[in-house]
Amino acid sequence: MSKNLVIVESPAKAKTIQKFLGADFEVKSSFGHIRDLPKKGMGIDLSSFTPDYEVSADKKKLVAELKSAAKKAEWVWLASDEDREGEAIAWHLAQELKLKPEKTKRIVFHEITKNAILKAVENPRDIDQNLVNAQQARRVLDRIVGFEMSPVLWKKVKTGLSAGRVQSVAVRLIVEREQEIRQFQPTASFKVEGLFLNDDKKEIAAKLKKDFTKESDAEQFLIQAKNTQFKVLNVEVKPGSRTASAPFTTSTLQQEASNRLGYGVTTTMRVAQRLYEEGFITYMRTDSVNLSNDAINAAQHHIVSEFGEQYSNPRNYTTKNSSAQEAHEAIRPTDFAVKSIGDVQLNKLYQLIYKRTLASQMTNAKIEKTVIEIGDNQLPQSFEAQGEVIVFDGFLKVYGVAKSNEEEEESNEKLLPKVKIGESIDYKKITATQKFSKPSARYTEAGLVKKLEELGIGRPSTYAPTIQTIQHREYVDKREILPQEREILKMTLGKKEVKKEMLVEKFGGDKNKFVPTDIGEVVNEFLISHFNEVLDYGFTAKVEQDFDHIASGSEEWKQVLKGFYNNFHPIIQDVEVNAERANGERELGVDPKSGKKVYARIGRFGPMIQIGESDDEEKPSFASLLSTQNIATISLNEALELFKIPFDLQEFEGKAVSVGVGRYGPYVKWGDAFISLGRATDPFSVTQEVAESLIKEKQKADAPVASYKGEPITKGTGRFGPFIKYKDLYVNVPKKYNFDQLTVEEMHELIEAKIEKENNRYIQQWEKEKISIENGRWGPFVKAGKKMVKIPKKENGEKYEAEELKTVSLEMVKKWIEASK
Repeated sequence: MSKNLVIVESPAKAKTIQKFLGADFEVKSSFGHIRDLPKKGMGIDLSSFTPDYEVSADKKKLVAELKSAAKKAEWVWLASDEDREGEAIAWHLAQELKLKPEKTKRIVFHEITKNAILKAVENPRDIDQNLVNAQQARRVLDRIVGFEMSPVLWKKVKTGLSAGRVQSVAVRLIVEREQEIRQFQPTASFKVEGLFLNDDKKEIAAKLKKDFTKESDAEQFLIQAKNTQFKVLNVEVKPGSRTASAPFTTSTLQQEASNRLGYGVTTTMRVAQRLYEEGFITYMRTDSVNLSNDAINAAQHHIVSEFGEQYSNPRNYTTKNSSAQEAHEAIRPTDFAVKSIGDVQLNKLYQLIYKRTLASQMTNAKIEKTVIEIGDNQLPQSFEAQGEVIVFDGFLKVYGVAKSNEEEEESNEKLLPKVKIGESIDYKKITATQKFSKPSARYTEAGLVKKLEELGIGRPSTYAPTIQTIQHREYVDKREILPQEREILKMTLGKKEVKKEMLVEKFGGDKNKFVPTDIGEVVNEFLISHFNEVLDYGFTAKVEQDFDHIASGSEEWKQVLKGFYNNFHPIIQDVEVNAERANGERELGVDPKSGKKVYARIGRFGPMIQIGESDDEEKPSFASLLSTQNIATISLNEALELFKIPFDLQEFEGKAVSVGVGRYGPYVKWGDAFISLGRATDPFSVTQEVAESLIKEKQKADAPVASYKGEPITKGTGRFGPFIKYKDLYVNVPKKYNFDQLTVEEMHELIEAKIEKENNRYIQQWEKEKISIENGRWGPFVKAGKKMVKIPKKENGEKYEAEELKTVSLEMVKKWIEASK
C-alpha cells in the first residue's frame, strides 16, 4: 500500500498527476463534491445558518473506499483545484473522511505539470477556512433564495417554477433587452457614398461626412454633385499602432471562443477543463491577466527564436477587475514548445489560448493611416476616403483581430492610390441609400457573460452554470427570430441623371441569441414587482463583494447571511399574503363572432389565448400560442387564427388527415399516427401536398426492417435518440452501434436484452392502479403514474430488501405515496 494518498476531484486529473508522482503515491478521485446540501428540504438551520450536509446515495460507496484508503496511508494530500470550490471540496473530504490534521496536507497548483506538482508537494499548507466559508456562504444563500422564492412562484405564477439569485438577474438582463428592442423606433437617414477615379483611372471609395435625414436634401445634394468638379482637398498620412490584448481570463476566453470558434460557454469550459486536466494549459477558472515570470521568459525565448528579436516585447498585465479572486495566473499554455494537440476539438481551443498568450508578449503592430478628403467648396459637405496599411505586423503575425460583419463593412484596411492636394477627381457614381437605425443587439452567450462581468455579477466559476440553468428552466431560449421586410429607397447619380429605385431590406432576424420565453417574462415582471432589491444589479454585485470579503477574512460568513435573511424573509412573508397572482394577461380586443373579450396569458400548459371570461356561464375557449409567437406581441387577428387549429385536410389512403398543435409543437395526424413538424413550422403552411409527402416519408421510415419471432421490427428516431420498435417495446440504440447499418443479429441482441431487463424490472405491479415497485439504478423505488417515490426505511431504521418488498401490500404502498406528498 502506498504511503501517500492524493485525492483530486476528477479521474482525468488523477491519471495525469499519477504519472508525475512515484510509487509512494496513490492518486484517487472524489468525482467532485462528496457531500452537499440534501436534495429534499432546505437543509439549513435558519436560527444559526448552519448547513446540514449529507453524502448522496451514489457517493456512499466511493466515500467508504476513500475512508479505507485514507486509514492505510501515512499522509493524505488534498489536491483539489485552487479556487473556492476546490477548497470546499478539500474541506468536505477532510470532514467526511475524518482526516487527522497532523496527517493531512493541502496542496494547490495552477497547472498540472511535473514541476508544478513536485513544487506543490514541497510547499503544502492548511485548508484555507476563509475560502471554504466564502463557498459555503454562496451555497447557503443561493439555497435560501431558491427555497423561499420558488414556492412563492408556484403559488402566484405557475407550479414547477424556480428562482435563483444570479439566474434571475441574468433573465432580467435578457428580458429588458427584448423590451428595449420592441419599444425601439427606427429613424431613417440617407448615407451617401461615392466611387471616384483619379488621373490614372484608379478607384477611390469614399463616404460623405454627414448623413441626410430627408430624402429631398439627399436628392438635392446628388443634383448639385452632378455638375461639380471634384478635387482632392486634403491628404493626411499619420502613423498608428495596434496593441495586443491581455492573456485570457475565463470570461474573455468564453467570449473569444464564441466569436472565433462558435463555441457555447458550456462547450468552452468542458474543452478547457480537459486541456487543464491533461496538462496542456493552466487553471481555466480565473479572472487574473497576470503571467508568471517563468511564463514570460518562456514566451520571450519562443518568440525570439521563431520570429526574431524585433517581435518580442515582454510585459505583464494588471487586472482591472477589483473583485478578482485568488491570485491565479491567466489561462496560458504550460509549455510553449507544444504547438498543437492531436485531438481536433481540443486543438482548436488550445491554438486560441497559445496564440493569444504569445501575442500578449509581442510588439505592437505599426500601421499607417491615410485620409483623403474629396469635394468642392460649393458643396455643403465633403467626402472622406480612409485607408490603412500595416507597416509592421508585430503581434498580428500570430493573432489577427476578429471583426464583426458590421465592423468589416466599416473597415479601413485598404490601400488607397497616390493622389496630390488639388488634383482633379472624377466621380464614377454617387449613391444615397436609405438606412434605418438599429436597436441594441440581443445577447449571445459570450455577450451575456461580458455584461454580467461588467456589472460585477457572478464569478468565473458561475457563468457557465448560470447560462445552463436559465435555458434548462425555459426562461430563455435561442429560437430563431424570422426577419421582417421593408422597402428602402436608393438614389444613384450616374453621368446623366439621378435614378431612383426601391429595394427590399430584411431586418430584425436573429439566430443563436437569447430571447425570453413568455413564462420568463411573466416571472421576471413578478420578481421585479415584489423582489426588486434582490434582482437589483447593484445589490447582486454587492453580495458578490461580500463573498470576496469573506474569502479575504474581513467578514464573517454567517453574519453576512444573517444580514441578508433579516431583510429578505419579511419580503417573502408579505408577498405570500398580499401579492396578486401573475399570468402576464394582456387584453387583445373583442372576438367579432361572439362579442367576447380576447386575452393572451400564461395557462396551465403554457402561453395561450382565451376568448371569454373565466366566470362566464359559458366556458371560455382556449388555444395555445405557436412557438414563434409570444404574449407581448401577438395581435388580435393572429390570436383568432389559432382557433382554426386543428383543421382537416383531405383523406389519404382511406385515413383522415388533420393538422394540429400539441405539447411538442405542430403535427400532422394521419389516422392514429402523429408526424411532428418541428416547433418553428407554421401549421397554416401545411398543404395537402406537404402532408402527403410527410406521410409517405413516415410510411417509408416505419416499414419493417427485420422480424423477431414472427413479429416486425421497425426503426425510428425520437426525442431521446435512435430506437428500434418490437411490438409495444421501444429499445434505445446505444452509440456503440451503427444505427444506419444495424444487423439483424444486433437487433435481436438489443431486443433480448430489453426483454430481460423488463422481466427484472418489476418487484410488484398493480396495473389497474398504475402503481408498481421497481428495481432502479440506485435500488428499489415505487412508481405511481409518472411519479417516482422513495421507499421509506423500516421501523428499525433498516432498508427493505427486494425479497421483503415482494410481500408488501398495496395499502402500505399507497401510504408511502401519500406520505411523500
